[in-house]
Amino acid sequence: MFNAKKINEFTWRIDKEGDMKVPAIIYSSDKLIGNVLKDNTAQQIVNVAKLPGIVKHALAMPDAHEGYGFPIGGVAAFDVDEGIISPGGVGYDINCGVRLLRTSLDYDFLSKNNRIRKITDEIFKRVPSGIGYSGMRVNDDEMMEILEKGSEWALKNSYATKHDLETTEENGRMKNADPSKVSKRAIARGRKQVGSLGSGNHFLEIQRVAEIYDEKVAEKFGLHKNQITAMIHCGSRGLGHQIASDYIELFEKKFGYENLPDRELINAPFSSEEGQDYFKAMSAGVNFAFVNRQLITHKVRRVFNDLFNADVEQVYGVCHNIAKVEKHNVDGEERELVVHRKGATRSFGPGREEIPEIYRNVGQPVLIPGSMGTASYVLVGTKKAEEVSFGSTAHGAGRVMSRKQAIHTFDGNKVSKDLLKKGIYVHGSSIRGISEEAPQVYKDINEVIRVSNNLGIGKVVAKLVPLGVIKG
Repeated sequence: MFNAKKINEFTWRIDKEGDMKVPAIIYSSDKLIGNVLKDNTAQQIVNVAKLPGIVKHALAMPDAHEGYGFPIGGVAAFDVDEGIISPGGVGYDINCGVRLLRTSLDYDFLSKNNRIRKITDEIFKRVPSGIGYSGMRVNDDEMMEILEKGSEWALKNSYATKHDLETTEENGRMKNADPSKVSKRAIARGRKQVGSLGSGNHFLEIQRVAEIYDEKVAEKFGLHKNQITAMIHCGSRGLGHQIASDYIELFEKKFGYENLPDRELINAPFSSEEGQDYFKAMSAGVNFAFVNRQLITHKVRRVFNDLFNADVEQVYGVCHNIAKVEKHNVDGEERELVVHRKGATRSFGPGREEIPEIYRNVGQPVLIPGSMGTASYVLVGTKKAEEVSFGSTAHGAGRVMSRKQAIHTFDGNKVSKDLLKKGIYVHGSSIRGISEEAPQVYKDINEVIRVSNNLGIGKVVAKLVPLGVIKG
């Protein structure tokens, strides 16, 4: 057992003891902490604190909940020479992420003549969603180029603009990706899924900018009140899942798990051949997910243009499940670290060279979606986040109920009808999927944002509310 000490209104600390190499920090609130301590979330972040080469502390973000290996909402950084890389610290859905698109339309226009339903239904027709193989078919050469070059492939093939790449994390390409490190089975799974939404918590939303909290930053992001936006949330589909499965199996055979606090934290030294192979394969999975969201962006752009002659530009695109080599200041020393963000969003402050030049003087856009019945938020990264959370904050509302329990608790038809009464039109691939994603299965997104904002690890800029929702 461990003792979680409340340090301040939004911080709990579990001191280093036993095999822990660093303390564990939980960013939360009185309203949210109960679930973190009740399920396995806190124990999982304590287990992360026991891993070789971990630096400073293991962190749980405000939306943290139990996951595979790391908790979802878990952040940890490891020394590049002495530390590890872990598929359980990245996640099965490699580079599950979010991008936000701004449009030239306003709510007054879209709210009339059943236009919200019309555009939602048309996007549903053009963007494949749900379980299975329903995306664009690409040949072997195209697939290899997608894995190696990411969104640069999309730009070359007229599915992206230069602005899209400039406003995507890593410019839409992890340059150390090596498709040869990805198994044939993973490639076969991905080949038929590129450009598809998938299922589970993935979604595509038509939204309205309901509130602006920081006029200066919102203007920099091209956002204004009552503007229509679109948000896309999906990842690397079966390809990313297979990469994770392949390397978990490889790491178990090579390194074993006898000395680990949890078998799900299987890992390899980052500097080892196996660790580098996984990093290169993971990066290829990241690139696949970038292209996946880019092709969906292209389709959404076409729908808005075809139906309403509207312009659509990307605000920003963020990654969630990823490991990156980054430079961070640790106790006054700049160090190169392998930062794992498992269900967490990068939140860099002004001046970082990784931020697009157009946003560099204000900070990185941070996108945190809620559930399909609640608001999503745009935040901006901060120097405080760089100081206390390796430049990270939450990635969403965070589940409080399993999918199985949700199916037995909620009727998807009733969920849809209740949302429609609130002015939210839902078009899902299945009634079961809507049941699994009922708004009640998630934490209070407003409280998650309050923690992030008041801690200063991501400052709130704008509130977006759903109008039309497509669920995979």
